Amino acid sequence: MVDKLKVLFLSSEVVPFAKTGGLADVAGALPGALKRMGADVRLVLPYYRLVREGNFQIRPVLRGLKIPLGGETLTVNVLETHTEDGVPVYLIERDDLYDRPNLYGSAVGDYYDNLERFSFFSHAALILSEALLFSPDLIHCHDWQTGLVPALIKGLYGEPSTLSGTPTVFTVHNLGYQGLFPAGKLPVTGLSKTEFFHPEGLEFWGKISLLKAGIVYAQAVTTVSPTYAREIQTPEYGLGMEGILKKRRSSLHGILNGVDYGVWNPATDSHLPCTYSPRKMEGKHRCKESLIQEMGIDPSFTKKPLLGMISRLDNQKGFDLLIEILGEILELDVGFILLGSGDELIQKAIQEAAMRHRGQVGFEMGFDEPLAHRMMAGLDMFLIPSRYEPCGLTQIYALKYGTVPVVRATGGLDDTIVPFDPLTKKGNGFKFGPYKADAFASAIRQAVNLFQDPRVWKKLMANGMKANFSWDKSARRYMEIYRSVV
Repeated sequence: MVDKLKVLFLSSEVVPFAKTGGLADVAGALPGALKRMGADVRLVLPYYRLVREGNFQIRPVLRGLKIPLGGETLTVNVLETHTEDGVPVYLIERDDLYDRPNLYGSAVGDYYDNLERFSFFSHAALILSEALLFSPDLIHCHDWQTGLVPALIKGLYGEPSTLSGTPTVFTVHNLGYQGLFPAGKLPVTGLSKTEFFHPEGLEFWGKISLLKAGIVYAQAVTTVSPTYAREIQTPEYGLGMEGILKKRRSSLHGILNGVDYGVWNPATDSHLPCTYSPRKMEGKHRCKESLIQEMGIDPSFTKKPLLGMISRLDNQKGFDLLIEILGEILELDVGFILLGSGDELIQKAIQEAAMRHRGQVGFEMGFDEPLAHRMMAGLDMFLIPSRYEPCGLTQIYALKYGTVPVVRATGGLDDTIVPFDPLTKKGNGFKFGPYKADAFASAIRQAVNLFQDPRVWKKLMANGMKANFSWDKSARRYMEIYRSVV
C-alpha cells in the first residue's frame, strides 16, 4: 500500500483557467478530491491567452527550460498557480504555440500545428517533472492532447531518465476526438517510426493517432462511465478503435465522472435570483418566473411545463431529433429555452423556431455560465437526447436543481438516470432507447403528463435532489486503479 501517491496530472484544459468542455471540469475537480484522499497531485497546463487574461495569482518558477520539438530544441518558461483546492498548476509558457484566441482552433477548423503544440506540451510536462525533482509514482493523462506521453515513457524517456518505467493512466473523455495527423509528421513527436508507427502502435488507418497512442501504451485506460466503457468496444460506438479497446478490456475501466457540488448547488448558488433546497422549494418557482422574464417567454408558462437544453449544437447531441419533433412538442403547450452554439444549420433552425413561436421559444446563442445556472434552476425538464454521451454532467446538475432529466439511454446518461415509476414512486427521470424522434417525443409526453400531478412531480424532483454524484466517490475508484499500476 502506498501512503502518499505522487501523481502528475496532465490536461489540455482545466477549470477555472481554460475550458471548452467537460474535460476541464474533470481536470479542475478530480485533483482536489485526490488531494483530500492524501495524494500529492501536480497539474500541468499550457499557458493559453485565456489563462493570461484571467485574474489568477501566477508566479514564475523556471526560465529557459530546453524542450525538444522534432529536430529542434526550443526554450520555455514555467509559471505556477493553484486551484481553489490548493493543487499546484504548472503553466507551460510559449507564446508562439499557446498565445492564441482559442485552445484548439478557429471557426475555419483546427490549428494546423496542433501536433506540434501538444507534442511540445507532452515533452515539456515530462522534462518539467525532472527539473522540479518531482518523481511521480504515476502520470495521469487525459484525451488525445496528452496521448503521446505513455509512448514517450516507453521511448525517449526510458533509461536513463528518472521517469523510466513510470506507469501511466490514460482517460478517454470522448472517443470522437482522436488526434489524427499525417504520417509524415511523425518526426515532430520524437518517436521512432520502426518502434511506434505500426498497427499495434499509434498508426491508425495510415495516420498518427495520439488517442490510440494513449490507449495502447498506458498501463490502465479509463473512460468516464461504465456504460460508455462497454459501448466503445462495439462497432456502433467504437469509431474504428473497438478492436484495440476490446484487446485492452482487462485494463479498461469505466468510472463515472463526479460533479462539484460547491459550484452546482441551488442552496448556495450565487448566480440564482433566489436559492432553494429540498426542504425550502419556494425559491425554485421564483427562479422559473425570473428565467421566463429574462428569456422573453410569455408569463402564462409560469404554470406550464418549461423545457430546456444547454448544449453544443451538434447532431451528436440529438439536435436532428429535436428539430424533427419541436413543432409537435410545442403543441403540448410547453415553453422551450436553449443555450448553446455550434452547427450553423441547427442554429438557424432554432432561430426560426424562436421567431415563429415568439413567447414560447427562447434561444441564447453562445455560452453564458451564469445563465446556465439560472436555467438549471428555472426549468422544469432538461432534455439530453444524445446519439452517444460518454458521461454527461448536465443531467447530474439538473437532478441537484430539481429539474427532471429526459435522456436517451446511452453512456453516462444510462448510468445516472433511472426511469420514474408512478406506482413505486422510485426513479429520477425519463429515458428512451432507440435513437428515433418518436421515441424522444414519447418520453417528453410522459414527463409533460406527469407534470400535471403536482404531488407526484414533487416526489420525482425530491428523488433527483437526493442523488449524490460527488467527486469523492469517483476519486476512490481512481485511487484503486493508481495503486494497481504502481
